[in-house]
This record gives sequence, structure tokens and C-alpha cells, in this order.
Amino acid sequence: MGLYRKFVNQTRKPEGTLGKMMVNGMNSGHAKMADWGMSHLPEMSPLQIAELGCGGGRNAGELSKRFPQARVTAVDYSEVSVEKAKDYNRVLINTGKMVVQQGDVSNLNLPSGSFDLATAFETIYFWPGLEKCFAQVYKILKPGGVFMIVNESDGMDETSLKYEKIIDGMKCHTAGEISSALKTAGFREVLCDHHESKPWIAVVAYK
Repeated sequence: MGLYRKFVNQTRKPEGTLGKMMVNGMNSGHAKMADWGMSHLPEMSPLQIAELGCGGGRNAGELSKRFPQARVTAVDYSEVSVEKAKDYNRVLINTGKMVVQQGDVSNLNLPSGSFDLATAFETIYFWPGLEKCFAQVYKILKPGGVFMIVNESDGMDETSLKYEKIIDGMKCHTAGEISSALKTAGFREVLCDHHESKPWIAVVAYK
């Protein structure tokens, strides 16, 4: 496997030196997309937020700014990502506004029925079975809770489909596929939006 392919494969689970390089670029590289996605959040005042697949921690920090009354639990599969997210959000962690922990979305070790909002930015490409993982998210949400997914790929753009071929375990999903999996997992209402000029998608589901 060439160096470039080794590097882009770090998007799945950043590890070692290449993983640290990848995570360092995530916060700035995905910022505009993430902010566009957050504009789709409904009017709400969550007290408990789960940021799943938190990467470098930037979006967890932005959610804390947007909802200062909330406590954010940021979760990632990668030890490298967890450490970066902790460094990025050190002040919030020290003041008790955030906790960052390692975890697996296919078996979330979080209390059931406890979260008002769950988010997943640029991460479900690597989730092992959408219906299974979405059911885990459904389980941790309170009745009426919101789950928002934001992806850079709409599952049809050429660039992302190219990466899908070289990144192990990556799967680009269409909004329709995501919506179907959410409903199978139990979500009662699903709203989808597509950026007017980019392949970005935002999906908001209600428990």
C-alpha cells in the first residue's frame, strides 16, 4: 500500500503518526461543511448532547458554544482522535461541560434514554451496519430526541466514490439509504437536505 493510500485510510480510525496528521487536518478541513450542517438543527435547548465519531473535537466544541446549557459527551473509536479532542476542548472538560471518551457506535456504552441530541459529522461512512448503529443511537436518545447526520458526500459524487474504492471499510450512502435505515431503526420522522452546489447532505431524524 502506497503512502498516500495509507494516509487516506487514516480517515477510518486514525492511528500513529499518520493518524495524528489526519486528525490535525479534520477540524479545519470540515469546518464549513459542519457549520452548514448545524444550521439545520431545529430550535431546541438540549441539556445532554452526544457527538459521535467526534474526530478532532472541533464540532463538539461548536455544539457547546451553540448550546451553552448542555453537557457534551464526545465519543470516538480512535485513541488518537480522543486525545486530540481532549486537547482541543481542555477548558470545557475542566469546567465539566464536556467529556471525551473512546467508544464504539455499534455498541454504545452510554445511558439509555438520556440524550436530547446526537450528532454524527462525516463519520457514518465507517459505521459497521447503519441499521444496527442507528438503533444504538435511538436507544440513547430521550423520547422526542434528535439525531443529525452531516456528510460531505451524497453517495453519488465522483470524488467520494473514488475514495470509497481505496479506503478500507468506507461506504458512501445516499440520503435515501440513510433515511431508510433510520426508519428501520425506529425513528419516526426523517428530514433530508442537499446543499445547493455541493454534494453535502444533512439528515435530521426524530425519535
